[in-house]
Amino acid sequence: MKETMTARQRVVKALNHQVPDRVPIDLGGFQTGIHRVAYEDLIRYLGLKEKIVILDPVQQLAKPSEAVLQRFHIDTRYLCAKAPDSFKGGIVKQQRNGRWWHDLKDEFGVVWSMPDDQPLYMDISHHPLANATIKDIAGYPFPNGSDTSRFAGVRENAQQMRKETPYAICTGIGGVVYEYCWYMRGLERWFMDMIEAPAFCEALLDQTLKFWMNYYSGFMKEVGDIVDVIMIGDDLAGQYGPLFSPDFYRTVVKPRQKKLVQHIRSLTQAKIWYHTCGGCTVYIPELIDNGVDILNPVQISSEGMDPLKLKRQFGKKIIFWGGGIDAQHILPFADADTVQREVKKNMDAFMPGGGYIFNNVHNIQGQVPPQNIVALFDAAYEYGFYAST
Repeated sequence: MKETMTARQRVVKALNHQVPDRVPIDLGGFQTGIHRVAYEDLIRYLGLKEKIVILDPVQQLAKPSEAVLQRFHIDTRYLCAKAPDSFKGGIVKQQRNGRWWHDLKDEFGVVWSMPDDQPLYMDISHHPLANATIKDIAGYPFPNGSDTSRFAGVRENAQQMRKETPYAICTGIGGVVYEYCWYMRGLERWFMDMIEAPAFCEALLDQTLKFWMNYYSGFMKEVGDIVDVIMIGDDLAGQYGPLFSPDFYRTVVKPRQKKLVQHIRSLTQAKIWYHTCGGCTVYIPELIDNGVDILNPVQISSEGMDPLKLKRQFGKKIIFWGGGIDAQHILPFADADTVQREVKKNMDAFMPGGGYIFNNVHNIQGQVPPQNIVALFDAAYEYGFYAST
């Protein structure tokens, strides 16, 4: 077996439910990335000497180097906008209760914090609308999604990537219409709001939707004719199914998500990728109806997420991106041979007929052994060739 396509040709084929030469492989996104600790172990194992670049401080994701991406035959590369010039963000180190913390305040006023003595992730330490009323929403200083300084230079970067590299171009994650509401409100309070104060939820959702509608109007104006995949998402499910009432989703959340997806579709021919963790089978028909093309991360260890059943039921209507291995039990704890066997089994389920992009389920976590990471991607490459090639 040998490659007969460029990386972008391969990805485009798969995204159109056609059979490429081999299954495309992804690594390096905000939901398909690798934790800093795991990456440090990996480059030592590979004998590489690199300076670690942090892609996402909240999740503590490292930005994989070109050497690592090429070693694993990665077919995707990522393109991001930035914060507007008016936003003065950054991480501040502060002491609280005798402990040093790294605090990051985002554009929405949410504060994310990580302890200096346990630097694994940032968690939310301040919800700016925790005590707000519906009247307070109208006066809150939401960020301006249409600020053009966000997109300075992004078209030039995209054009250079398209001209000088053979890879499919994906955007960073955005379109977080639902989740940002509970980031601002607090999860417990938000869950109570969905029952006690649905009008508050709608008012806040309208504000996050407005931001993302404006954001994608500007972003797609710059790169909509160049990029291949637009990545959006909100977690709707957990290990055992929906995180909240599907009726609330259908009546309140879905109309706003659908409006955003259809807006993006009107601005680009790129495929729309949607991220939700968990056992989300009840929502797959809803996402397809919204206009979503791709489902990620395909959490196969969750209830109802059997690869064979998913492929049989939805494989002609949606692309599966992820689902490469049980990332909760096997990737961190099994041996490399078991990792390879599991990758082959899952690929045998997802890859027939195209419509599949390989990735781990979500980000590779900090304590995953480097030999298992190598086994993961080497197996994806070895077993990913289609017989016709």
